[in-house]
Amino acid sequence: MSESTVGMRRKIKSAGDLKSVVRTMKGMASSSIGQYERAVASLSAYYATIEQGLGLCLREIGLAPVAEFSSDRNPVRTTGAIVIGSDQGMVGRFNEVIVNYTSDKLAALPGDQVIWAVGERVYNALRDAGFSPVGLYSLPNTIRGVTPLVGQLLIDGQSGYSRGEVNEILLFYNRPSAKTVYKPAVRHLLPLDESWRRRMSGVPWPAGNLPEVIGSSTETLKALIHEFLFVTLFRACTESLASENASRLAAMQRADRNIDELLQELKHKYHRVRQSSIDTELFDVIAGSEAMRD
Repeated sequence: MSESTVGMRRKIKSAGDLKSVVRTMKGMASSSIGQYERAVASLSAYYATIEQGLGLCLREIGLAPVAEFSSDRNPVRTTGAIVIGSDQGMVGRFNEVIVNYTSDKLAALPGDQVIWAVGERVYNALRDAGFSPVGLYSLPNTIRGVTPLVGQLLIDGQSGYSRGEVNEILLFYNRPSAKTVYKPAVRHLLPLDESWRRRMSGVPWPAGNLPEVIGSSTETLKALIHEFLFVTLFRACTESLASENASRLAAMQRADRNIDELLQELKHKYHRVRQSSIDTELFDVIAGSEAMRD
């Protein structure tokens, strides 16, 4: 009976240590969510400014497509997909949700697919789903690491598009949701088709007097398009990282509740075992006393 008591104490200590780890991870996830949400909010004003500049340039030079971003050189339809997931675990069904969503969307499109995976966990999930990603990118741990990641994604994606290896590039990621913590989303990155040009050309300028584009309007438009693509990818990465940490926080909260229930159950069981041990010892003493008296 004493061994059972020692074993129960060991289990209680292990559960307490695990609870400390879970609480530490909850704090880290909460802190990470804050920095990524602030980054997304700070992009809103810059994104609006880029849209206004694009609208001004498109109205000035007309709706003629920019060959670098809108031509279709490959007669065989090939879709490029950038899928953003996670590098680390303990995020629930985060990677499974985005892989299933990506699979359903790509299945409805004709032709082949070229997939770039952002995150080791989503890379393995894509392979399990039957895809063969051609690239794997690591996710940053801080907001400062997002810029190099986005720059590399833009270089590789635009290189594949300019060489005619893909006809279009889609961006798949999880974004924050008030009801379900996160939800999968898709953004059309390239080409910048006529509907996009018409939508951008309709963005109004906030003031009554329109500014004048200095130098070549086409070169200015190309620079603004580069910034537009960069901000679009940056926002998707930060929203995905915020969703990942929100999913991890929810998982840690569930784990914290489960550990509390386990600790409560172990403590009750320990008290029962200890009381049973005390009762047994008392019975032994009473029995010995009775035997000596007889």
